[in-house]
Amino acid sequence: MISKRRSLRLAVVGVLGAASLALAGSAMAATPAAHTATPAVAQKAVPAKASITAKPSVSSVRAWQLFRVTGKTTGLKAGSKVTLQQKQHGKWVSLPASVSIARDGSYSLGVKLGLKGKNDLRIVSGTTASPVFNVTVR
Repeated sequence: MISKRRSLRLAVVGVLGAASLALAGSAMAATPAAHTATPAVAQKAVPAKASITAKPSVSSVRAWQLFRVTGKTTGLKAGSKVTLQQKQHGKWVSLPASVSIARDGSYSLGVKLGLKGKNDLRIVSGTTASPVFNVTVR
């Protein structure tokens, strides 16, 4: 039986392996022919670095009280998922709260937390993460 921790570890290793193969392939694709002196060659635009913003609707809630986390994304495809993560015992844990990114790059996520005290939270999509924000559960 494969534990959640092991399957998560395998998923992370797979993503890192795919990313390193993609980087290696793009480095090998740069050939000397691309550096010829032809003025008609247009330069490709570098895609914007992916980013996520996140803002909770409140800074303090009662346990299991619904609140919203809203924000915008750049460089991420519309329809892809953003997920809420919570720092637990020094590690980021994905919570069962996710939503698709709208066409304009925005998202709005309903959240209920039960872990009392100050909760460090962030929104992630793939390897892109928002800055950490806090919500206190009383």
